[in-house]
Amino acid sequence: MRLLVKPRIHWVQSLGLSLGVPGQRRPSTLYPWHRAPAPGRVRRAWVIPPISVSENHKRLPYPLVQIKSDKQPLGSVIYSIQGPGVDEEPQGVFSIDKFTGKVFLNAMLDREKTDRFRLRAFALDLGGATLEEPTDLEIVVVDQNDNRPVFRQEAFSGRVLEGAVPGTYVTRAEATDADDPETDNAALRYSILEQDGPQLFSIDEHTGDIRTVQVGLDREVVAVYNLTLQVADMSGDGLTATASAIITLEDVNDNAPGFTRDEFFMEATEAVSGVDVGRLQVEDRDLPGSPNWAARFTILEGDPKGQFAIRTDPKTNEGVLSVVKPLDYESCEQYNLRVAVQNEAPLQAAAPRAERGQARVSVRVQDINEAPVFQENPLRTSLPEGVPPGTPVATFSAQDPDTQRLQRLSYSKDYDPDDWLRVDKATGQIQTQRVLSPASPFLKDGWYRAIILAYDDASPPSTATGTLSIEILEVNDHAPELSPPSGSVCSKPDQGSGLLLGATDADLPPHGAPFHFQLSPRVPELTRNWSVSRVNVSHARLRLRHQVREGLHRLSLLLRDSGQPPQQREQPLNVTVCRCGPDGACLPGAAARRAGGVGVSLGALVIVLASIILLLLLALPVALVTRSRRQSGDKGFLHGLQDDLRDNILNYDEQGGGEEDQDAYDINQLRHPTELAALCAPLGRPPLRRDAPFGRVRPQPPRMLPTSPADIADFINDGLEVADSDPSVPPYDTALIYDYEGDGSVAGTLSSILSSLGDEDQDYSCLRDWGPRFARLADLYGPP
Repeated sequence: MRLLVKPRIHWVQSLGLSLGVPGQRRPSTLYPWHRAPAPGRVRRAWVIPPISVSENHKRLPYPLVQIKSDKQPLGSVIYSIQGPGVDEEPQGVFSIDKFTGKVFLNAMLDREKTDRFRLRAFALDLGGATLEEPTDLEIVVVDQNDNRPVFRQEAFSGRVLEGAVPGTYVTRAEATDADDPETDNAALRYSILEQDGPQLFSIDEHTGDIRTVQVGLDREVVAVYNLTLQVADMSGDGLTATASAIITLEDVNDNAPGFTRDEFFMEATEAVSGVDVGRLQVEDRDLPGSPNWAARFTILEGDPKGQFAIRTDPKTNEGVLSVVKPLDYESCEQYNLRVAVQNEAPLQAAAPRAERGQARVSVRVQDINEAPVFQENPLRTSLPEGVPPGTPVATFSAQDPDTQRLQRLSYSKDYDPDDWLRVDKATGQIQTQRVLSPASPFLKDGWYRAIILAYDDASPPSTATGTLSIEILEVNDHAPELSPPSGSVCSKPDQGSGLLLGATDADLPPHGAPFHFQLSPRVPELTRNWSVSRVNVSHARLRLRHQVREGLHRLSLLLRDSGQPPQQREQPLNVTVCRCGPDGACLPGAAARRAGGVGVSLGALVIVLASIILLLLLALPVALVTRSRRQSGDKGFLHGLQDDLRDNILNYDEQGGGEEDQDAYDINQLRHPTELAALCAPLGRPPLRRDAPFGRVRPQPPRMLPTSPADIADFINDGLEVADSDPSVPPYDTALIYDYEGDGSVAGTLSSILSSLGDEDQDYSCLRDWGPRFARLADLYGPP
């Protein structure tokens, strides 16, 4: 091959290319490396076209080209090349004879690593001066089919539904080739070398797509197909490679489940539930564990009461027949069921129906000794409270379900916490055997509960438990009581709010409130001055119609409850009429008059009487001690105190005539009896009372206290008479000052009868002014 280069001005270039076997000489055109000044014509620069060399060339070194310069004679020019493959990596691939300009290939080339090399060629004189301009030398590596195609993976997988129509896409096989894709060296073609069974799959030779080509894919026949694939370059005539394709058929419900037998026989025990009776075996060719395989059972007939149920065993796909409601041998000895089976997933329309989609199940019931049954359990009844022993309660009887057996039932108590009931062993009749106390701790919210047993005479016997609940009915056996039984109202009807009356009843609802308050019909004159109005179900208000005299008024009030039948009681009511202030409260002076002027109640009289007796017992030794002290000249227990301590004390303690009377008693009477006994001389003549008559009366012996309320009045009258006639004790009117302070007295009462009404208003700090002996009392009762 000869390349000619156009002449340039002043120089001529020629280059000779040797592309064949070394030793062959071909015309060449020299390319100048250096533009040297020269006279004459201007020559064209040298140009070297690309040089092609095949990869994997084995005859080395192999001459590629020879370059020459006409600037100097042969032997006077030095040639050199630079670039990749020479002085750059990979080094040593190319070389040049520096005197002849021949370029050699020194190593095998690999197009897949480097498909071309770009070098620079130089021409210098012996002195190193540039003779020609540097020029490019391009070496193109020609591809050889030295690489086999390679599949992207060793095994391809695909899935397709069984029964898929022809042409259904399954998967794609892909391969690569490292050779030049622009040549046939990388032109790949796919094919199937081998597949199991008939030719059911095909592959596209250009794309590698695998598809179905025939009908008849049946997972139950063949579940997985293994294909052997091949790919070849050179359009199928070159190098080859192989791989495999695994195609799995996905299951569809194209097989209906069926029973393994037409009829199943089982046995079940009566009177039990929640137990398994037997199993129903089925078969299904679809994929185990999938909805296409899982069976679902249905009882079509033979179980009108829903006593059976069938569940599916997820491991074996069997139907498990169980009893969900107790069976009764006496009612039915055998059950004949008709059962059907189907899959959870719907069956394909084209799938054939199962030959044994239904089966018969015969269940024979086994008879056992059943426990008696109470007809009503729990049994509820009621009794009035306080019923006498022997009162019938109920007949708590049971029946034996074993009607085909001759058995006798017996009854007994299992739980009777208060031992209140008696049970007839043969009939189950229950009676009370004593009176049940209303305060029994076993009465819960008015109910008494007992447990009765019924058992047969079988061996072993069967027992039934029944609960008997007895409601204790409240009986209206208590009349309401007035609370409080006394009070006060203002003497003027327009003052105050009247007297609020309440009532209580020992009976429970509905035998208590609402209560009815009424002035006694036996005393019709009460309605002229008094009125009663209802406030709520348990309270009423008593008011004056007209102004009446101040003091104590005894009323009679009729109270009635709402029980059936109602209970009523006529009760006394002590009402004190008093003068009231603007706020509707009784004035202090008026309170004193209402207590002393009108009289006191029976309870108050008893308290006064007890106080009088105590005072008498204390006053007698005091009088005796005083007399003895006067005779002996003893100065008493206040020796050393010369100030008038008696007057100071009596200013606060005198109850007789008010503040004006300061000389009613001797201070020695306040001495403790034990101290008097130690200080007194032998008893002599007792001192006489100032207001006593001249004649003395012999002291009366102590009297016995009354033993009944009827004797209280006589006891009081006798005591008053004795007190008035005894010259050695204070007069009776002096004793009365404990519950009456006198008109206009500003001192508060010290009476034990009324002290509880106003203790919170008393001021005991003044006791400190009475001397050191009363300071302790001031500390105890005074403010902190």
